This record gives sequence, structure tokens and C-alpha cells, in this order.
Amino acid sequence: MKSLGMSVHPQYWDFKKNCPKKNCPNRTAITQLISETLLKYQRRTIIMKANGEDVTANAIFECHQLPKSKITVEDFLTEHIQRLRDNGKVGNRYAYMNLHATLKNFYGKKLLFLFNEVDVAFCSRFETWMRKQKYEDTTMSFYFRTLRSTYNKAVEANYASREKNPFLEYKLSRFCTKTKKRALSKENMKKILGMDCSGITKKAKLAHDIFSFSYYCGGISFVDVANLTPYNIIDGRLIYERQKTHGTINLVLLDEAKAIIEQYTHHQRNAGYLFPILDSKKHITEMQKYNRVRKVCRQINTELHEIAKRLEIEEDVTTYVARHSFATVLKKSGVNIGIISQALGHQDIKTTQIYLSKFDDEQVDSAMKNLL
Repeated sequence: MKSLGMSVHPQYWDFKKNCPKKNCPNRTAITQLISETLLKYQRRTIIMKANGEDVTANAIFECHQLPKSKITVEDFLTEHIQRLRDNGKVGNRYAYMNLHATLKNFYGKKLLFLFNEVDVAFCSRFETWMRKQKYEDTTMSFYFRTLRSTYNKAVEANYASREKNPFLEYKLSRFCTKTKKRALSKENMKKILGMDCSGITKKAKLAHDIFSFSYYCGGISFVDVANLTPYNIIDGRLIYERQKTHGTINLVLLDEAKAIIEQYTHHQRNAGYLFPILDSKKHITEMQKYNRVRKVCRQINTELHEIAKRLEIEEDVTTYVARHSFATVLKKSGVNIGIISQALGHQDIKTTQIYLSKFDDEQVDSAMKNLL
């Protein structure tokens, strides 16, 4: 018997169900204390079994603290997600939250096991389960990359073995992550850029402007477009830090891009951003900004689908297609792939970075002339 340091009058205790009755004054607090205590001893039992110790009631109760080098996957993920939240890393937080929820669905309960159980066999079972659930390879690759990152973080914190890392053997190249063609031809791009926008809705006009602006400005991603402010325009150039890689992008502003920006001067004065996506008075926290950007991106992609239908373009058109189209059109025009990579803000140019030096702004500006 283990005392919890709290008493309950017999009239408020359900002896058959061994829990407080519904009319118990402190029912919520007592129930929570019981649940937390049970969970604590479940974790101790798991760790004792993993260490090959004899599991008895006395041994469990005498184990006052979990060894510092031991932590369940459940606790590790929960603590990491909380840290990301505290640090404002909203996007990364969602990635680990999604992994946590998916692993729980796979495992059927809380992840009350140590990292030594995350081995090749565990990964194979997880993959088999996801395939039965009809997950796409790209989605499975995303979850496994997040799981691999989690394991590596556990290694750094001395909660997992570097030598037993399952991803030394379980290669993520097993997943086919090739996506269908996303780039439009130069002809189809001209159809969209030259589209008559008179008579269309404000949402459709914004979608057209954002897509066109992205193409004119080095394939800038939607999240980066959303975060642009008038301060990012300096001496006729667009200079900004990528949200994803934090690398600095410096591009000439084509006249077509300037014309688009000028249409939203009212929003720029009142909300502080170039485009009516974010509002500095309404979207204060990182979570508010993140949710707003996702919502507007979905709305714009819906409008872009309709624009493609109207122009009889068969390919799927989204904000991301503008980025791919920018790179493809320049490549087909004979522009050096290294210059394209720099304009896109890539930081992982593998083969090209080995023998290509950094290009100056004039070279990138010259390459931009091939867009039209």
C-alpha cells in the first residue's frame, strides 16, 4: 500500500470502482493525482525491466527517481515539443506533434518505452503499419526523418545509444520521394502573367499577384512573401532573410514586381506588410502568424486552381509551382544552375557548390532577364 498524502471521506469513495464518486468535492484533483502516480510507477517498472532488475512492489516504491540517463520516448517528445513552443519554433513544433500523434496511433497507447526499443525492427513495423494505412512514401519519409531527428537529439542528451542508432542500417532512401512535375512551361507562365484580371474577385486577384510576384522575384516561397515588409525593399532591390534557412536573398526588383507591390500601398501603410496576408496589429504571436499564413496559402491555392482551369492549363498550379517554374524557365534558357540555386536561396547545393564560386549580384540580375 502506498499513501498519496490525501484523504477522502468514505461517503465520497466508490469502493467497487476504486475511485472518487462524482459528487466528491475534490474529485478532479484526486483523480489527477492517482493518474499521475500510476503513470510514474508504470515508467519505473518499464525502466527496471529494461535494466534486467527484479520487479516487485517494494522495489518499485523504493526507486525514488528515474536514472538521469533514462527517459521514455513519450516524455522526451513531450518535453521537446514544449521547448519548441517556448522558443517560438511553430513549424518544427508541428512536425514533432504530428510524429507524436502518429506514433501513438501506431503503438496504440502512450510511448512508455525507452529509446533502446527504437531499433530496425521497430522501424520496419512502423513502416508496415503506415503502408497498411495507405500513407504516401513522401509522408512516410517525413515522419521517419522527424523520428531520426528525435533519435539523434536523444543521443546528444545521452538518452539513446549512438552505436545502436537504427538509421545507420534503416536507410530512408527506401522511400520514393520523387514528386510529379511542378514547373509550368514558359508559354503557360506567360498565359498566367498576361491574364486579364478585370472582373475577377479580390481573392483571385491576390492569388494572381502573389503567384506572379513569386515568379518575378526568384521563386520566393509563399511564407517569405507573407513576411515581407516595406523595409525589405532597398534601392530598388528585394533583400530578405528566408524563413526556412535564414539565408539572405538579394535580388533586383523587376518593373513587373514593383507594379504589383504598388497596388497594395494602403495595406502596407496600415498593416506593415507588403501584401494583405499578415497584419502587424492582428497577428502578434508566432502561432497566430503561422496559422494565418497556412490559411491564406490554402485559399490562394484554391484560387490558382480556378485560374488554371480558366486558362485551360492542365498542370496543377499552386504557389509552389511559381518557384519551380522560375528555376525551370531559367535553366531551359541556359542560365548556369549555380546562379539559379543562389537566386532560390538554396544552402544545400551539393555538386554545383563543389566547383562553382559565389556569383555576384550583377550576374544574378542578368540571369533574371531570361524570365520574360
